[in-house]
Formats: sequence, C-alpha cells, structure tokens
Amino acid sequence: MSQSSAFAADIVRDAAEAHAPAPGGGGLPEWNLADLYPAMDSPALTADLATAERDAASFAADYRGRLQALAEGAAANETLGEAVARYEALQELLGRIMSYAGLVYSGDTSDPARAKFYGDMQGKITDISTQLLFFQLELNRLDDALLDAAAEKAPLSRWRPWLEDIRKEKPYELSDELERLFHEKSMTGRAAWNRLFDETIASLRFQVGGKELTLEPALNLMQDTSEDIRREAALAVGATLKANLRTFALVTNTLAKDKEISDRWRGFHDVADARHLSNRVEPEVVEALVASVVAAHPKLSHRYYKLKAKWFGKEALDYWDRNAPLPQVPSHVYAWDEARDIVLSAYSRFAPRMAEIASRFFERNWIDAPVRPGKAPGAFAHPTVPSVHPYVLVNFQGKTRDVMTLAHELGHGVHQVLAGAQGALMAPTPLTLAETASVFGEMLTFRALLAGTSDPEKKRALLAAKVEDMLNTVVRQIAFYSFERKVHIARKEGELTAEKLCELWMSVQADSLGPSIRLSDGYESFWAYIPHFVHSPFYVYAYAFGDCLVNSLYGVYQKAETGFAERYFALLEAGGAKPYGELLAPFGLDARDPAFWGIGLEMIEGLIAELEAMEPG
Repeated sequence: MSQSSAFAADIVRDAAEAHAPAPGGGGLPEWNLADLYPAMDSPALTADLATAERDAASFAADYRGRLQALAEGAAANETLGEAVARYEALQELLGRIMSYAGLVYSGDTSDPARAKFYGDMQGKITDISTQLLFFQLELNRLDDALLDAAAEKAPLSRWRPWLEDIRKEKPYELSDELERLFHEKSMTGRAAWNRLFDETIASLRFQVGGKELTLEPALNLMQDTSEDIRREAALAVGATLKANLRTFALVTNTLAKDKEISDRWRGFHDVADARHLSNRVEPEVVEALVASVVAAHPKLSHRYYKLKAKWFGKEALDYWDRNAPLPQVPSHVYAWDEARDIVLSAYSRFAPRMAEIASRFFERNWIDAPVRPGKAPGAFAHPTVPSVHPYVLVNFQGKTRDVMTLAHELGHGVHQVLAGAQGALMAPTPLTLAETASVFGEMLTFRALLAGTSDPEKKRALLAAKVEDMLNTVVRQIAFYSFERKVHIARKEGELTAEKLCELWMSVQADSLGPSIRLSDGYESFWAYIPHFVHSPFYVYAYAFGDCLVNSLYGVYQKAETGFAERYFALLEAGGAKPYGELLAPFGLDARDPAFWGIGLEMIEGLIAELEAMEPG
C-alpha cells in the first residue's frame, strides 16, 4: 500500500477492550504535529501540495507509456532506477500530507473544520495520486526476465524486493482506465462511508449515571468495580447503538457491496482473498489459524470464563462482566509517569536500544494520551513517512490495560522507526508481521509487572488480565473475522437487515465465548461500533496471527542464550522488504506448519491452568 494512503493503513486497536476510569490529575501529553506541518493553513503545506501536483504531472509526462522502452535500453538499471526513486519521493510527499490530515482529524472527528480539511486533503491527494497509477501497472506489464535483469544492478537493485512484491498483485490489476476510475471513485465511495461512520460514532452520546458520555468513557465503565455501573453502561451502549442501527446497517451493506464489486472485477474468489494478498499471507495459513483457534474454544475461552464465573459466585457471567476486574482485588490507578517508567524499564531489560527509541515518543511529544470528546476511540500507532517519525494515539485512563496498550502501541512505534530506513516503498510491514513488535512489547511489560508482584491476589489479577487480553486478541478477533465472513458472504445474496446483522453477530459470539457468558438483550448491536469492519475489512485476524506468533517467538527468547535481540531487530528493520517466512526462519519458526499455531495457543492454556491452581484468598 502506498504511503499516500497512510492513514488508511493505521494500526487501530479495538475500542471494545476499553479501559477504566481516568486517573486523577492532568498533565497527559498531547502530540505536537509540527514535525509534519505547523498548522492546517501553513504555507509549508500549501507549498508541498503545489510541489506534489507539479512533480506528479512531470513524472507522468516523463514515464507514462515509456517503461517498456526504458527496460529494453542498455542502461535499464539506471533509467528505471531513477524512475522508481522519483516515484518513491512522490509517495513520501503525498504520505506526509495525508498523514498530517489524518492525525489532525483523529484528534477531533466531530470538529467540522477538521473534517472539511481532511476531506479536502483526501480529494486533492486522490487527484494527484491518480496521475501515478500507471507506474505500477506498466511495471507489472514488463517481461519478467527483462525486469529481473535490470534489477540485478544498482541503482534499481535497491528496490528489487518492492518490485518482486508488487508482482504478486499483477493477476488482479485492471486496465489503466479502470484503475483510475476505481481510484477516483473511492473518495465518494468507500472513503465517504468511512467518514460517515467515524462522524456518526463521534456524535453518539450514552446516558450513564445521569451523564452524557461519548463512546470511549461509556465502554470504560464496563470495567468498573461496581456491577450496577457496568450493567447500566452496557445497556446504555446497546440502546444507543440500537437506535442508530439503520445507519450502521446501511454503511455495512454499502461497503460490503462495494467490496464485492471490486473483488469481482479483479478476479478475487473468496471474500478475504484481497486481504490475504495485501498481507502477503497464503489463505491456507489463515485457515489453519482460524481452525486452530475455533477448535481451542473449549480449553481457552470456555474454560476461562467458567473459572471467572466461579470467582464471581455465578453460574454464568453477564456480558458486561466479561472484562470486569476480579472481586476483592484492589485496583491500582497508574499515573502517566508511572506507566511510562514501567514500559521503558521493561523494554530496557530486553534491549536498551528498544527503550531508547521508545523514550523519544515521550520526550518529543509524539504521543496523544488524553480522552477528549470527538477524539478517535481506541489506540493506534501511525507510521507517517520515513523522513519524519511515527505518532501514537491512546486514550489513557490509568488502569493496567492502559499500561499494556501503551506498551503495545510503542512496540508499533519502535517497529516503524526501525523499518523507516527501508524507504517509503518498503518500510510498510504486511499485517502478518505488523503486530509482532506490539504484542512482544506487551509481553515484555506483562512479564515485568508479574515479576515485580509478590502479593498472590495481585498476581492472580495480573494473570487474569493477561489471559483476558489474550482471549480478546486471539479468540475474539477470530470471532470478528468469522462474523465478517458471514456478513460478506450473505451480502452477495442481497441486502442484510439490521436484525440479520445482529443475528450473525450473536451466532459467532455465543460460539466463541461459550456457555459461561450470558449474551442477553442489548449485546446484539455491539458489532456496530467496531471500526475494523468499516476501515479495514478482514484486518482483525492479524491480531490473532501476531499474538500466536509472539507467543512462539517469546518461547524462543526464553530459551535463547545469546543473539536473540540482534535477530529480533533485524526482523523489525526489514519492514516489508522480506517475506514473513524468511524473517521467521532465523528463529526456527514456520507459520506454514499447521502445528505452529498450537504452540501459541498452548501458552494461553498454560496461563489458565496456572490460574485454576490459584485459589482466591
């Protein structure tokens, strides 16, 4: 994916696994976007837009229809190398502009001025980037032997991995005219429906405890220590979403149909094939992951929630108790500085270099932490472009999960910084490995917290929280993937009513969570607020892929005597320049092996067994 669409490629964590009430006091950092542009009306931004428009037109004039002749020339490696270098520079510039627009918008999606700015930038960048579409299409029409020969020598050899990578898309590419039509229509099609979803979610208000809350604080209350508050928050969320289901159903139906049209024209057969291609992962690998997780439901989620219900003295937990804090365990509210020190200390124990990179995010205002009305829910790390640096958004409210989310997003940030040296075309990491550094960072932080806890009840609470995070990351995300598959397959037969969408949602949730979670009225509409279904269809399995992979990777780390950190940094530094199989080979891991997924799932099972052996005090 080109960096001109960088915001669409953000790593966005699901707000469903929400956090707890905000810590007292203030002082949470807000990001400084001046490293991209000083303001929405800055002369620098205006100048860059003009430069991008001029350079894109010049690039098209110089190269459209000429790549075949250049490839046949005596100095093809030099002429094509110069062309790719100019193309990469344009992608960098377009990515910089759209990264800024996306980050400004995410800071307050309810602000009309920001929404207009974001929409205007989308329109201008779409118009400019349309002039560049021919380049990949013409490259992919070149004879393989001709292009391979040119890519053997510098300067074109620098981009050989990228050339080999885009070749994978060749069978699904259309004519220049159709590609331009798809690209230009995206702004009034998929992008417009994405924006409608974002602005609708930002405008919703939930009545809890006599107060009007936005989505994030309302979801947060589902982890309150009071069951009455959890119930009231859950019912309020369900009621408000239900009142708006007509809009959410329309968005879902339209986007599913839009995707079906695109898939049909491009020749994709399965509803998730396009995602597998963009992830550079074989469909059978994903199928093996899904089958392994579904088969493990009884010994993972069903087993854990039965145990948790027992702790709560119930036959079954209501859905608003699924992520409730354990009874009779005092909760700890972390100050921002405390959370920062915990994460950086855990990173440093693994490798000082990792902590040094992560510390820049705190020192240089690359993090936006407060909860604000209109701010994007959940959390993400945005890579922006290699010439700048990533930014992290969290909604920090002081609970253990907030610390883990911070560790997660900083893992992404470290990965993005290290991969930046690959340049705008090869720095983006396919989703097969995009969650590796983030989940590994979480694991390091969890292990550090656990090692520093001697109180048995606090240790039990930490273990339980980690198991719940793993279930949310693996079992829940695969259930999301199954829901999406059902929706997109059913949509081929006709439009789906809101009631049908709710029915499909409840079917996968009941399966994945098991009999110890009571899914009563109100929960059927919870599918409606999950942004992944709208922004990145079928993205969600990347979380499960990353968690299981990291469980295996962490097992290698625990047994490795020397050299693990060096191999780990080499994996991150590669960005998208190498396939995931090649990057995992130095660790002795092979995700194509059906037994691979069992290794990661066994770690979760082991933690549940450890919890079963710990009787509450």
